[in-house]
Amino acid sequence: MPELPEVETVAQGLRASLVGRAIGGVDVRWTRSVSPPDPAAFARRLVGRPVAQVRRRGKWIVIEFSGGGALLIHLRMTGRLALEEGECADDRHLRVEFSLDDGHSLRFYDPRKFGRLRLVDDPAAALSDLGPEPLGDDFTAARLEEMLARRRGRIKPLLLNQRFLAGLGNIYTDESLWRAGVHPLRQADTLTPAEVRRLHGDIQSVLRAAIASGGTTLPDAAYQRVDGQSGEFAERLAVYGRAGEPCPNCGASIERVRVGQRGTHFCPHCQSPPAAIFKVEPIDNVENLT
Repeated sequence: MPELPEVETVAQGLRASLVGRAIGGVDVRWTRSVSPPDPAAFARRLVGRPVAQVRRRGKWIVIEFSGGGALLIHLRMTGRLALEEGECADDRHLRVEFSLDDGHSLRFYDPRKFGRLRLVDDPAAALSDLGPEPLGDDFTAARLEEMLARRRGRIKPLLLNQRFLAGLGNIYTDESLWRAGVHPLRQADTLTPAEVRRLHGDIQSVLRAAIASGGTTLPDAAYQRVDGQSGEFAERLAVYGRAGEPCPNCGASIERVRVGQRGTHFCPHCQSPPAAIFKVEPIDNVENLT
């Protein structure tokens, strides 16, 4: 599933081409991709609307229109947005197509059909249940320390909780915890102030590095940029997807377990386990765990 760096990369690519363009037509090929309203009303409300802004909130792409209203897009597992000219290159997986007034089309492809497009009047209200942005100015180490102090659950599932912190997913949670030297099963309120400061800095640094690299394209190639290029951060992953390989820091073998139904990668040496560790299930199959 695309995470904050991938969604930010897509939003940046769309911003450069969509702002100022008007939607000339809408073709909904898979009705469940849009909600609400129904596909016919969805199309009517968008035709003729000029795009005023494109941004990201958590894992949502937010396309705002002149005069108000916004289109929210969540890519989920296999959703992909592409700006294309001419014939559709992947008609079998095309779910929604937006014709633009410059002759290009914005196409939403989604092989597994989990992605969703929503029309809303107030995007801030629609996304109000999301936690703070990890790269926002208001997300300080002091704020993270305060947030963690009230939580007794394990740190890995907590960081994946979009109501707690918006945008992190499996890849960058594993990478951030490894950089900070924090075991994924640590109880959140047991982190010391120094560990919290380190984790805060490492969350931000790994996200910024991944954005600079255009995100992470895994071997399944589900994620691609708007121009069809792959994200290059996969070459810099330290633990995610590297089970059995040596840790870049100490050489110990990277381990993979299941935590909260998610594949989790860590170094048993650099990330010391908590004194009372929960039972976890080793896994051999990482399919669908991204």
